[in-house]
Amino acid sequence: MMQKLARLSAWMVLILFVSLGPASLYSAAQTADEKAGKASAGKQSVTGCLQKGDEPGGFTITGDDGKVWELHSKKVQLADHVGHTVTVTGSAASRSKAQEEKIEANEKKEAGGKEHGDLRVSSLKMVSDSCK
Repeated sequence: MMQKLARLSAWMVLILFVSLGPASLYSAAQTADEKAGKASAGKQSVTGCLQKGDEPGGFTITGDDGKVWELHSKKVQLADHVGHTVTVTGSAASRSKAQEEKIEANEKKEAGGKEHGDLRVSSLKMVSDSCK
């Protein structure tokens, strides 16, 4: 009697895993897709001439749309590419209102009155070793 019950339990567990396995795999894949979508949604790529900024250690790039981006990166060596045409990819940096107000005047000066933003650079691809 105990052997029949044990065998029945083993079959029930097997059936449960087989029937729920695909559903859990589908859910995991869907969650990974959603995460990838959210991660790429915040990504921004800008191609232009990398220039030295006014601030120490600061760099800027002007995109095709005329928007000036102040670039920040701890892992990409931006200084090595000053004067090159590059494509930088990263996420728009967000600052608190107080931080933004503190540096707003300098950013407007650096951007020459054009639209501007901050970009945390995660990768850089050199397009040309000179600027047009």
